[in-house]
Amino acid sequence: MKIIGLTGSIGMGKTTTTKMFEQHGVPAIGSDDIVHALYDNEAVEPIESLFPGSTKDGKVNRAALSKYVIGNSDAFAKLEALVHPLVKLKQDEFVEVARQKGHDLVLLDIPLLFEIGAEERFNAIIVVTCDADVQRQRVLSRKNMTTEKFEAILAKQIPDHEKRRRADHIVDTSVSLKETEAQVIAIINILRHS
Repeated sequence: MKIIGLTGSIGMGKTTTTKMFEQHGVPAIGSDDIVHALYDNEAVEPIESLFPGSTKDGKVNRAALSKYVIGNSDAFAKLEALVHPLVKLKQDEFVEVARQKGHDLVLLDIPLLFEIGAEERFNAIIVVTCDADVQRQRVLSRKNMTTEKFEAILAKQIPDHEKRRRADHIVDTSVSLKETEAQVIAIINILRHS
């Protein structure tokens, strides 16, 4: 079984692309979805211990937690050191289930794949990209997103051109959904027959 890593900067279309892989029979899971689940379960007590008052009703309160970590790189590093191993454990469990079910491919959507140095975990890496103007338009249309917030997120991410250089495969979502899906199908065929 081949383990595929999918990544890309904010607003590039990772979620949509991941769903297309799923629709074509490739089991997929996103890191963001795992974190959301952890914030309702396993991560609650350890996060509350690190950041008192950051949970409410047995769940992590993102607004309260963000007061600790926004602009505080030490606190953010502590949060990542706690959450990243839990995310990896869930990913490993997902991969094992896919393996037991006999799948030949499994996809993990990891927005910061290159930033955390996870390349060696994968048989192939797909980078989702789009035109910078399209990216900006998508991101700034999100609720509670500001230009400053967008630029701060971009500053923490490896530039798109560098991600594309390091990719085994690229999906360009600047085009129509049908054209994007055609790229996904072509990549699946390549991965299955290489």
